[in-house]
Amino acid sequence: MTMRTSSAVWQGTLKEGSGTMKLASGTYEGPFTFASRFESGKGTNPEELIGAAHAGCYAMFLSALLSNEGFVPKKIATTATVHLTEGPTISLIELTCEAEIPGISAQAFQTQALAAKVGCPVSKLLAGAEIRLEAKLV
Repeated sequence: MTMRTSSAVWQGTLKEGSGTMKLASGTYEGPFTFASRFESGKGTNPEELIGAAHAGCYAMFLSALLSNEGFVPKKIATTATVHLTEGPTISLIELTCEAEIPGISAQAFQTQALAAKVGCPVSKLLAGAEIRLEAKLV
């Protein structure tokens, strides 16, 4: 199986400090701060990166499930909204998916969409949070 590595460096106190997150592939390196995580400051945050990972994993897994059933997805667009609440705790992730899948019925699509929500590796990892799905054909 594959292994992927990411890293982070933080310097200073929680509120006044700052850090950098980096992907080993070199495709992303960016800053994060207290303000970018808990307010609306410039930079990224762990929840944003988790959301990107979840949206990407879900779309790929749904594509695999559909392909296994003989459907060729034209497009699967997924957004993950990660809610950071008191604690702080990631309590809710809302997946929104719009897909263009020629030849599939709405019912068959919903069956595969729900299976992908449960079965994608990132959903399995994040199972401690509530994961909601809104999936529709376009």
